Amino acid sequence: MQPIETARLIIRNFRSGDGEGLYAYLREPVASCFLSMRLESLEAAEAEAGKRGLDDEYLAVTLKDTGILIGDVFAMQEEDSWSVGWNFNPAYGGAGYALEAARALFTHLFTTCKARRVYAYVEDHNMASQRLCEKLGMRKEGLLLEYISFRNDSAGNPVYENTFQFALLRKEWETGLTLPEG
Repeated sequence: MQPIETARLIIRNFRSGDGEGLYAYLREPVASCFLSMRLESLEAAEAEAGKRGLDDEYLAVTLKDTGILIGDVFAMQEEDSWSVGWNFNPAYGGAGYALEAARALFTHLFTTCKARRVYAYVEDHNMASQRLCEKLGMRKEGLLLEYISFRNDSAGNPVYENTFQFALLRKEWETGLTLPEG
């Protein structure tokens, strides 16, 4: 994929050398949905970066000025719909990077990939991602009770997560009807 440039970011395929940045946020994932991606070592992170570089599903988000990897965005196609998400290093939180990267990803999906619909699953306790979905103009479509488990409790029983589904149609994106100010 051709890199996507925004005012402050470059969104590109993963490549050799991205392991350190990837390890910085996947050694202790913040969101429970990323627990299965936990990386145990820098070597594992380098291998994962190499694997991610083989396709366009996961894209590295880097700072334009320094090239530092600060997170990733991802999109998985299902016919004319795309499941999307993001995972960022908490050290770079609060600066609007996730919003900037996700907006660029949405533009790419709706224009270049001709997506009809994009959607995201967000755990009911992940308020930051819920706010991000809303800033992106996504609608909350429903709550899936005890939808999925990413971990077990101390007795080994699955802990199920309540999960919201957010979505945005291309026609909504084109008209900007759902986009809040700011």
